[in-house]
Amino acid sequence: MINTGYYAGWGTLSLINAGLAQSKNRSGLLWFLLSLLLGPLATFLIVFLSPAPAKA
Repeated sequence: MINTGYYAGWGTLSLINAGLAQSKNRSGLLWFLLSLLLGPLATFLIVFLSPAPAKA
């Protein structure tokens, strides 16, 4: 049997990362996709990268 809890947790983390990225003026979609690949490493990067400059 396949353990679906692992996939559900990874997907939830990706959604959370997308929200974090948007709060820092970054692309939520891009970070969602990166989070699917990088998982917790993407969370670390989002938290410790400085916010993107505001668009004029």
